[in-house]
Formats: sequence, structure tokens, C-alpha cells
Amino acid sequence: MIRKTVIVFLGLFGLLLLSPVRVVEPVNAWGFFGHKRINRMACFTLPPEMFGFYKRHIDFISDHAVDPDRRRYAVEGEAERHYIDIDHYAKGGEDPFALVPRRWEDAVAKFTEDTLKAYGIVPWHIQVMFGRLVSAFQRGDVDRILTNSADIGHYVGDAHVPLHTTENYNGQLTNQYGIHAFWESRIPELSAENYDHLVGRAVYVERPLDVAWDAVHASHLLLDSVLGIEKRLSMTYPEDRKYVFEDRGRGGMRMYSRDFTKAYEDAMLGMVEQRMNASISTLGNVWYSAWVVAGQPDLDRFEQKDVSDSLKAVFKAEQEMWDENRKGYGRDHE
Repeated sequence: MIRKTVIVFLGLFGLLLLSPVRVVEPVNAWGFFGHKRINRMACFTLPPEMFGFYKRHIDFISDHAVDPDRRRYAVEGEAERHYIDIDHYAKGGEDPFALVPRRWEDAVAKFTEDTLKAYGIVPWHIQVMFGRLVSAFQRGDVDRILTNSADIGHYVGDAHVPLHTTENYNGQLTNQYGIHAFWESRIPELSAENYDHLVGRAVYVERPLDVAWDAVHASHLLLDSVLGIEKRLSMTYPEDRKYVFEDRGRGGMRMYSRDFTKAYEDAMLGMVEQRMNASISTLGNVWYSAWVVAGQPDLDRFEQKDVSDSLKAVFKAEQEMWDENRKGYGRDHE
């Protein structure tokens, strides 16, 4: 997600001339494809009392899974909601998860709110979104149920990505620039049709904040493998086998080759599929738990309601702003 620097889009050929070894595609966490897939598949984890409503709106919930990325250009404070550089807090081999309090108030008291926001707040924001979804269920507000469901799916997905837990978010500190898009976008794009997303039925979770932190912790434990396997594999692949040019809309773009992508995914033993499935399962649990906390309202009463015209106007404005501002890219934590 954009935070530290802004890179002005120079065009494909300008970028290639400036940095011929980089993969220049812009990065989105899980890619738009992955985020939409996570939200869609999470609907199928819900019990019958919820499934009818979510199935009716499944396209909305899927399509708007990427809205938080679109808002990053317009909404102050959006950027830090997508990641947490947990390793920033570790000095001399210390365990950062033992150093950073899970409760927001405790963490603020220890590190200050400015510091926390500077290095990401995704687990705490998931808790905030959970509360908003509970309130939306209680009020019977279809607009807010749908938008909060879609948004929280995005942040839950981000928390399950190892590269969203580190200052080395795009391999820039280890000469692996481009690994962010490679892991989160290129692999699912090529392989997800073969993934098995049957993760079972959603279950109630008592502490959504702990669930969010557990997701971040599990993601961070995989970080060394994400970076180390790519580094070792790259030593065996010459440039002309590691990268290919593919037609992407307005022209060719350099991408990781299918051969290298498959070798990397195989070496990780299905890690990307596992993290995607963990995202789906966690998201279903969070939606279900919010509904339970809200008193299990009868969603059949909302079955014939659709999103309001005012909300549609907001989405139209956000899309226009995103289209206008997507010319610049910066921090790849999206």
C-alpha cells in the first residue's frame, strides 16, 4: 500500500530503460482477482440463515472487495489499514509479537498512535470493521451490511499475506523487487482455477481481534520461506527463463514466466492456496460472528432490498477518482 514514496508512472518503456531488471506491473494485495475470489468463496461458508442474503448480493460483495485499494488515493488514513510492519518493532532477534500489545489502547500507550499508523494497523482495523458490521446488522442497513462485508473481506485477505507483515514488503531490501505482485497476484492468476476452496462451514469466534492477530502471526512465520525460496530459485534461472513479456492492455509487460512461477509455487508446497483458503475461512467466521453478536437478525426481511442510489453515486465517484489517480504508484502494500 502506498505510504513512503511515490513513483511517477513513466510508461512501460521508460521504466524498462530505468530499471531493466524489475517487473513493472503495479501491485495489489492478492490482486483484484484474488480479493474478489476470497469474498465470493466466503459466502459459501455461511449457514442457511445468512446464505440467501449473501448469495443474492454475491456479485456486489465480490466486485467491491477491491474498494479499499481504490480509496487509498482519496481517503486519509486508508493506507495503513492494509498491513502491519511487525518486524519494525523487533530489535536484536526479539519476537515482535511479544513486544506489540494486541489491544489498541495498550499498543498506543507503548508506542504512540503515530508510530502504529506509520507501520500499519491491519489487525486493529479488522476489529473496527467487525464492530461496524455488527451495527449494520442491528440496524438492518443493507448498504452498510454489504459495504462493510466487502471491506472487511479485503482487510482479512491482506492480513493473510506474509508480505503485508514486513518492512521488506516488496523485496526491496533483499534485491527481490517485484516479489509482492509475484506472490499475491501472478501465482493466483495462473493457478487459482485449480485450487480447492471448500473450507467448511463458518464458526463463531469470540474474539475477532485475536483472530486478526493470529492471521498476521501465521503470515509472518512464512515470510522467510517466501523470500528465501524465491532467492534460491532465482539463482538457477537465467533472466530469459525467469521473465517473459505478455500483452497487458495497452502493450507488453514483463512478467514472471509460467515455468518460474510454477517452480516457485511447487517449492512453497501450496502456500498461496493455503493462505487464500485461510482468508476465506476467517472471513466467513467473521461475517457469521458479527451476525450472531448482532442478535441473529432475520436477513430474509432484507432479501428484496438493494443498495441505495446514493451509495451507487459514491461508488461512481470513487471509481472516477481511482481512474484519475492510478497514474502514480508507491508503496506496494495494497
